[in-house]
Amino acid sequence: MDKSETCVLFYISPRSASIHPLMPHLHENIDFTVALFVVQDRKVLVILHRKLSKWLPLGGHIELDEDPEQAALREAREESGLEIELLGERPPTTEHGTRALIAPRFLDIHRIHDTHEHIGMIYFARPIGGSLTLAVEEHRDIRWCSPEALEELDPPMSGAVKWYCLKAIEEVSSKSAGTTPLEGHS
Repeated sequence: MDKSETCVLFYISPRSASIHPLMPHLHENIDFTVALFVVQDRKVLVILHRKLSKWLPLGGHIELDEDPEQAALREAREESGLEIELLGERPPTTEHGTRALIAPRFLDIHRIHDTHEHIGMIYFARPIGGSLTLAVEEHRDIRWCSPEALEELDPPMSGAVKWYCLKAIEEVSSKSAGTTPLEGHS
């Protein structure tokens, strides 16, 4: 195909017999995603997802042409307008043909629907630039929440997401104060 041609790909699900614009699916049953718990001044950034009507962290699918770190930085820019620094440990093993990545703080697997799951790479981060902006096509609201404000969200946040929010506030705030449970990054 030459560069002037455009190609639109579709994924046809044999189970649902429906056509969806091609997502970066590795397999019909499972995808890899990133979730970003961005902390500043003892507050965590959360969004009210437009389609799901749930309070969630920034995040999304890892595209087929990117690694988890690239996906995390891209999702933060697209969904919030912020440039972020991922927090975590990067092994000192980079050499020719190998590039070490910052390890996610946690991993999880969560069901999206009866036949599809996401393996989530959960990162803690802090903003280093940009300007907070609502991505209106994806979200209804974006806000910084203290631990107390997380309890007042409407609709209420899920217990799992709230746990990650509180853990991120605790660890990133400790790191900022100099007593860090997180390792430094490179």
